[in-house]
Amino acid sequence: MLRALEIHDMLIIDRLDLAFQPGLNVLTGETGAGKSILLDSLGFVLGWRGRAELVRKGATQGEVTAVFELAADHPAHAVLAEAGLPAGDELILRRVNTPDGRKTAWVNDRRCSGDVLRALSDVLVELHGQHDDRGLLDPKGHRDILDTYAGIDAERAACRSAWDTAQAARKALQAAQTGLDAVRAEEDFLRHAVRELDTLDPQPGEEQELDARRRLMQQAERIQDDIARACQALGTEGAEGAMGDALRWLDGVADRAEGQLDGALAALDRAMTELGEALSEAERCLDGLQFDPGALELAEERLFAIRGLARKHQVAPDELAALADTLRARLAALDAGDADLARLRSDLSRAEAAYDSAAAALTAARHGAAKRLDAAVSAELAPLKMDRALFETQVTEGPAGPSGRDTVAFTVATNPGAPAGPLNKIASGGELSRFLLALKVCLAQTRDTALTMIFDEIDRGVGGATADAVGRRLSALASGGQVLVVTHSPQVAALGDHHWRVEKRVVDDVTTSTVTPLDPEDRETELARMLAGDTITPEARAAARALVTPKP
Repeated sequence: MLRALEIHDMLIIDRLDLAFQPGLNVLTGETGAGKSILLDSLGFVLGWRGRAELVRKGATQGEVTAVFELAADHPAHAVLAEAGLPAGDELILRRVNTPDGRKTAWVNDRRCSGDVLRALSDVLVELHGQHDDRGLLDPKGHRDILDTYAGIDAERAACRSAWDTAQAARKALQAAQTGLDAVRAEEDFLRHAVRELDTLDPQPGEEQELDARRRLMQQAERIQDDIARACQALGTEGAEGAMGDALRWLDGVADRAEGQLDGALAALDRAMTELGEALSEAERCLDGLQFDPGALELAEERLFAIRGLARKHQVAPDELAALADTLRARLAALDAGDADLARLRSDLSRAEAAYDSAAAALTAARHGAAKRLDAAVSAELAPLKMDRALFETQVTEGPAGPSGRDTVAFTVATNPGAPAGPLNKIASGGELSRFLLALKVCLAQTRDTALTMIFDEIDRGVGGATADAVGRRLSALASGGQVLVVTHSPQVAALGDHHWRVEKRVVDDVTTSTVTPLDPEDRETELARMLAGDTITPEARAAARALVTPKP
């Protein structure tokens, strides 16, 4: 709740330090004394959009500081965590405005944006008044208000989950359809390419192998004669025969050489072995060069076919086999596409049916809650002297979304037979205030007591017993929480737990606004002024004393 509000150099406020309390806090004063400036200043530090020129004349800057007390489970902690700001059991908001309109804000001594202030404002303060476009008068929030009153969080969660599932199924079907359409657009190409690749059936490494064989066959005719002559020179008619003769001759005389030929014989023996291996390799090469003349043509034809197909598909020859696998997979997906689409359509149909069921459950719950809310508001309107007015919560079909298919609007008709319309379009100022109060009282059972509620002259246009009824309802709303009310009604002010008087003073031709907390005696005087005007009579004091005396 709001604990303190410090205002420096804002409009006609020089310096104000206010300490608010739990319960019903009442601010009273003459028209123009500065009560609205207090709310403007609070709205300024909370990031609300309001007056452009707020800095007091002659001041270098205006500054407002608001201090809130936070419970451990207060929703403001989540806002602070998301913004990366420090949190504790106390929240200090400070905002500065310069005469040229520049604004700077801090949260717990950390710089922050106006968006962060407004996000905190949503969980800290709730303003109600004739010109309030943030709360009950905003039709955009009526559905959420009705849902909170109805207590249908589980149904809303189920509907959101069903919506998300249906959206995912719809996206999956669209993606599959788009992919299938793209594949179908190139079906002829795919089938031709796969046929061509399957017919050729290129293998990894085959292109290099064919190229090597082709070059070898091209060289064969030129090297065959030399290899044949080499084989002849190495054979029995050449080196092998001559070395054989030398080996026989030396071996025949070796026993008479007293061992001196042993080395030569061993060397010749080794040479004969090496010579035989050389001859064998040369002959094997020569045999390998014997090929069918058509083989070269066949090898060249396949080599050129592989290279041409690789160029066509802009891949390396060794990647053709993998490309064939990829294209076959795309064709398989195409062939299975209709079955996949049928399955995805079935998934979407089930998801949409689940969403329809969840949305219908929400609609039924909202219609039931709307009737209960209408009856409750009507019961509250009677003590507020509006028993002939009609409040109706209209639940109509709207666009589908995560929260169902319903559009909710609070409408009123101030006179029997008159057409119903939006709250802020049909009701007058005083009527609007009472409609808002009645509605807020009915919603009190579901309200967040962490919120500080502010009512700006919500009792305008009423008096007597009606004003007393307004005050009692404001007091009930303040039970267990905090309510700030700006009022001109003595009946409302008399029910406050804490009372401040707002006054305007002129000193040395300078106008300033001050706010004074009232003790019981001063409070009696203020209530008497509100009853009698400038001249406070004994009768007015007696009436004021009667207002604050607890009723038996």
